[in-house]
Amino acid sequence: MGRWGIVALAALAVMGTACSPGSADDAAVGDETATTTTRTPRITDDSGRPPVTFDPCYDIPDDVMNAAGYDAAKKEIADMPMGTHTFLGCTYDNRDHIPGVRRGYGLNILSGNVTFEEERAKNGHMATETSIGGRRALLEINPADRNTCAYVLQTDFGLVIVSRLYYADHAGPAPQSEWCAGLIELVTKIESFIDK
Repeated sequence: MGRWGIVALAALAVMGTACSPGSADDAAVGDETATTTTRTPRITDDSGRPPVTFDPCYDIPDDVMNAAGYDAAKKEIADMPMGTHTFLGCTYDNRDHIPGVRRGYGLNILSGNVTFEEERAKNGHMATETSIGGRRALLEINPADRNTCAYVLQTDFGLVIVSRLYYADHAGPAPQSEWCAGLIELVTKIESFIDK
């Protein structure tokens, strides 16, 4: 998963009290969305990097996430302004698994102004280059991060990372072949909402 992913997971631990996108701020964001085609980013930095224009908590329709098994009503904002770069984050949790019957997942979607090349230079040792919807992408599987799979999509402003933690439906870690099972379908849907 690498440094951005580790930062993301650390932020998730801290963001236990994060505000949900269902707050009063949504009314302003919703009104702005209704009157303009481009939303002003919630967070910017002073790095000179491009602003992050894809907001995973607001630009992915709730019905898409609900259909994928994530309760969009319980999504949480998990932003990470870092001065030298910015990540807008959104987390979903689906732990309603039944042992031996149904799995659960934790999902983190990060949209940041770190470049695809920076990510590839940092995590190329555990990444496979691919393409999703005609967009350059990386599939990142780090054997040290058990039960975790991530797709990194190149964007005009930087990248979008979709990282999923697999909650196995049995004791012990899941086989590595199951870490990414079915994730590509969701990533493909998410990709379609990112400006080309």
